[in-house]
Amino acid sequence: MQEVMQHQYADLGEVRLHYVTAGQGPAVVLIHGWPQTWYMWRGIMPALAARYRVIAPDLRGLGDSSRPVGGYDKKTLAGDIWRLAHDVLGEQRLYVIGHDWGGPVAYALAAQHRDAVRRMAIFDVPVPGDGTPVMFSNRWHHGLHWELDFPEALTAGREDVYLGFFYRTWGARPDAICDEAQREYLRTYRQPGAMRAGFNLYRATPQDIADNEAFQAEGKLAMPVLVYGGTQGRGRGAAAMESWQRVALDVRGGVVDGCGHWIPEERPEWAVQQLLTFFGEERL
Repeated sequence: MQEVMQHQYADLGEVRLHYVTAGQGPAVVLIHGWPQTWYMWRGIMPALAARYRVIAPDLRGLGDSSRPVGGYDKKTLAGDIWRLAHDVLGEQRLYVIGHDWGGPVAYALAAQHRDAVRRMAIFDVPVPGDGTPVMFSNRWHHGLHWELDFPEALTAGREDVYLGFFYRTWGARPDAICDEAQREYLRTYRQPGAMRAGFNLYRATPQDIADNEAFQAEGKLAMPVLVYGGTQGRGRGAAAMESWQRVALDVRGGVVDGCGHWIPEERPEWAVQQLLTFFGEERL
């Protein structure tokens, strides 16, 4: 994998983004969630890179990107992604894939650049402000993460304990995220400011809801959207697709049996097959 992946940095002024690229062709941007980094796409990128130029950034504050104090609302994060893909890398049109918080970032990106986003694929996440109450079912950590300073104090020096709980229990199996991946994630989340940045993704939810309601007032997304939710562990199940159907006109997908929240890591070969089929339906 190291031979085909190129690690680079883009200085966007307020933030310095680390990103990984591979392949040539139409651009595919992969947006990770929490508590992960670009590395969650390691099983997806090589197959996509055979046909596409894949771009996997670390979101601001996470991975090896810099950690500004603010800007963790998904509209701002989407702006980071757009400036990287469009302004720095010169891409005019994009396929977009998002998992967990990467899904709402993808929505904000598509809502602001409706002609530029060709198609989107979303794994196991709804859209905040989609017209339904914020979904807390099996999501106790949202309230904790909203508290200022408290979760930072609880998890300082115990990142492996706290994050390890999610890695072990939110998939269909305790080993859904392998030890190597957990070590890589912990390498970055133990860095100063990383846990705070991750919690700030959650603290920005009220702003995300307000922004998304404004986006929805402009109309539903027209580009095709592929959405899957996991049925085991803490997977969203059918709720993920139902949420996106409220904000987009053409939503396909469903649920993934035998899979939890970490779909791209639990079943990478299956995910690649769905992505290649879905993106390949469009004539380039």
